[in-house]
Amino acid sequence: MKVSVIGAGTMGAGIAQVAATNGHEVCLFDSFDGAIKNAETKLNKILNRLVEKERISDQEKNDILSRINFSEKLEDISRSGLVIEAIIENLEIKQKIFADIEKLVDNDCIIASNTSSLSIASIASSCKKSGRVIGIHFFNPAPLMPLVEIIPAVQTSSEILKNAKSIIDSWGKVTVIAKDTPGFIVNRVARPFYGEAIRIYEEGVADFATIDWTMREIGGFRMGPFKLMDYIGNDINYTVTETVFAAFYFDQRYKPSFTQKRMMEAGYLGKKSERGYYDYSKETPKANEDRELGKKILWRILAMLINEAADALFLNIATKEDIDLAMTKGVNYPKGLLAWADEIGIKNVLNQLEELYCEYGEDRYRPSPLLRRMVKNNKTFY
Repeated sequence: MKVSVIGAGTMGAGIAQVAATNGHEVCLFDSFDGAIKNAETKLNKILNRLVEKERISDQEKNDILSRINFSEKLEDISRSGLVIEAIIENLEIKQKIFADIEKLVDNDCIIASNTSSLSIASIASSCKKSGRVIGIHFFNPAPLMPLVEIIPAVQTSSEILKNAKSIIDSWGKVTVIAKDTPGFIVNRVARPFYGEAIRIYEEGVADFATIDWTMREIGGFRMGPFKLMDYIGNDINYTVTETVFAAFYFDQRYKPSFTQKRMMEAGYLGKKSERGYYDYSKETPKANEDRELGKKILWRILAMLINEAADALFLNIATKEDIDLAMTKGVNYPKGLLAWADEIGIKNVLNQLEELYCEYGEDRYRPSPLLRRMVKNNKTFY
C-alpha cells in the first residue's frame, strides 16, 4: 500500500520515515520553497546516524530512502491507500488541502490529519466523502515515540476506524482511540502539568528549578514541566494551551498564563532560542531540595492531573486503559494517572482538590463528578 504524507517538516518527515521503514512506498509532499530538499537532507543524516549506531544496516538505509519519493507535486499522491496531513495548525488551510487531496485519490483511500488540537469533524467537512476522514496523531519524534492517538470524527465510518488502527498497529505503534474533543487525550489531560506548575511559580512557592527537581526526583517524571516546555517550545506549548482554552468555551481549567505569554512575546522560546525558562548559555540554577516542600508541590500538580484524567473518563473521551496508556506512552509519565489515583487513594485526591477549590474559589480546581461518585460508592478505577 502506498502512503503519502503532506508536509515535510519534522513531524511529516518522521511519519514518512516510519511508513518507509515498514515497507510502504511513500510520497512525501511539500510545496513550500526548499522544504523537500531540507527534509531529504535531514532524513539522510538521521538514517546515517542510525547506521553509525548499528540500529540499521547500510542496505536498510538505502532501502528506506528508495521507497520515499520526495515531491513538490501534489499529483504524486495518486494511488495512495493512506494520506496523512501534517501541516500548519490552521483549520482553513487544512480544509483546503483535504479538498484537494480528495480529488486526487481513489474512493477507498483513508485521508487522515495529524492535528494535535483541531476538530477532525471540521476538517472532514471539507470532503465530499467525509466518512473516510480520521485523525491519526503522532508524537514528536514520530520514529521514536510509541503512542499514536486515533480519532474518529462523527462522520468517520467504523470500517475506516478499524482499517486505520490496523495500519498503525502494524507499524509497531501503541494506538489509543480518543473522542474528537479538544486536545484528544494527551494534550487535554497534560494541561495541569504545565499550567499548575506555572501557577505555583507565580505564587512564589518555588522557582523553576525547584519545581522541575520535585517532579523528577520525587514524582519520577522524566523531565520537569519547565524543562519540558523549553524542549517543546514556549510558542508551541502556549498556542496549544490557547487553542484548547478557546475550544472548551474558555473553561477556567485550561486558562493560559501570562508568564508563558510573556516568555513567548520576549522570544524566550526555549532550547531552540537558547533562552526560555532557563538560560542555556549558563549553568542550570540550583534547586531547593526541601523534600517536604517538594511533596506539597507534587501533590498539588498530581491531584490536578488525576482530576483531568478522571474527567476524560467521565465524559467518555477514551477508556481508562487508553487514558493511562496515552499518558505513559505519549508523554512518558511514570504511572498511568488513574492507576496512580487508586494507589494513593481517590479520597485523598478529592480532599486535595476540595481544599484548593475552597482556598481559591476558582473553577479550575473543581473536582470531577466521577471522583465524588467513586468516593461515595467506595470504588477504585481498577
